[in-house]
Amino acid sequence: MRLIKKQLTLYESSHIILTGTFYLSWKKKPWESFFTKRLMKGFVKMSTFMQKKENVERKWYVIDASGKTLGRVATKAATVLRGKHKVTYTPSVDCGDYVIIINADKVVLTGNKLEDKKYYNHSGFPGGLRERSAKVMIQNYPEEMMERAVKGMLPHGRLGRAMGKKLFVYRDENHKHAAQKPIELKVD
Repeated sequence: MRLIKKQLTLYESSHIILTGTFYLSWKKKPWESFFTKRLMKGFVKMSTFMQKKENVERKWYVIDASGKTLGRVATKAATVLRGKHKVTYTPSVDCGDYVIIINADKVVLTGNKLEDKKYYNHSGFPGGLRERSAKVMIQNYPEEMMERAVKGMLPHGRLGRAMGKKLFVYRDENHKHAAQKPIELKVD
């Protein structure tokens, strides 16, 4: 490979940042040279924005689950709870918003999930396993069913538990958060 000795001056926004003699490849332009890139690497400042928990601005959202699929509602709620809909999303910070889910008893399950899907609880004692079908859950405990679906999509640790505390699920359309003026979210 043939090298060419060049006197080169590098500029950044009309300021001279580097001047000197460089050996460059004759096939490449000076700014494409490996050596030039290495020298310029320290001069180009780029940084990733990291959200701080003190600076998080939270909003309130309401999701109407009537006639919607359980998984689609849960996915939308989990995305907003984590804060992934914001440009300031940071994985290690609880930067999500508050979510209110109404009409949890009118949520839809596709296929044979009403009979086939099972929800398990264990008391911790021998023989303490309790099994309930999705049909029983949607009739008697629709709030718990929706909470389980959403919290299963959140991180499983201290951060996920903090995110889960911003979820509010109600059986019907009445909720006690009207003072927060929640914004309605559409679920496809």
